[in-house]
Amino acid sequence: MKGKKYQHFLKRIIDLLLSFILLFIFTPISFITAVLIKLDSPGPVFADVPERIGENGSKFKMYKFRSMVVNAHFLLRTDPRFKELFQEYKKSSYKLKKDPRITRFGKFIRKHSIDEIPQLINVIKGEMSWVGPRAYYPDELENQLKKYPYTKKLVNKVLSVKPGITGLWQVTGRSEVNFDKRIAIDANYVDNISLWNDLLIIIKTPLIMINGRGAI
Repeated sequence: MKGKKYQHFLKRIIDLLLSFILLFIFTPISFITAVLIKLDSPGPVFADVPERIGENGSKFKMYKFRSMVVNAHFLLRTDPRFKELFQEYKKSSYKLKKDPRITRFGKFIRKHSIDEIPQLINVIKGEMSWVGPRAYYPDELENQLKKYPYTKKLVNKVLSVKPGITGLWQVTGRSEVNFDKRIAIDANYVDNISLWNDLLIIIKTPLIMINGRGAI
């Protein structure tokens, strides 16, 4: 089943059913994760990060378990201690293999994508889908477009749909894929949205979560 009919009707139903079921299943894991975050480092349970860009350019607050020190996003961009790190961050398509802001427990939950469980709330609210492109920070997208200006059409295509908890790029390369290749993968997903393709991505996701391949 392909096209608009699936994208705007059945896809939403699947999103809601999966999210409510998994929220129930993941409740014990979420509780344990919240306790360990508080024990591991001072700060809130949820990440204090800026809004992301969603469908048609709309902005929304993405919920994630905190895996970094408090104000990590702001510190990277303003603290003189992180000046060189921020330059490396931008040059490497907004990812870092060695990030001193990540907490001890944060490294574990990022590797296995446990930090992303709260995004089920975003799906229920209709801000995200179970499967879709990556949700970018505004400054990240702006800087990456300057670096890869030829990707503008692909970016517009990617922003025409809801971002996803998981997606085609996550199950093929995750953080090992640079922006230009990542956006091409996500644009290819948008061109071929279907029930079958979404199911394949969902089936592959647990294995990626377990082995942590390509995670940062």
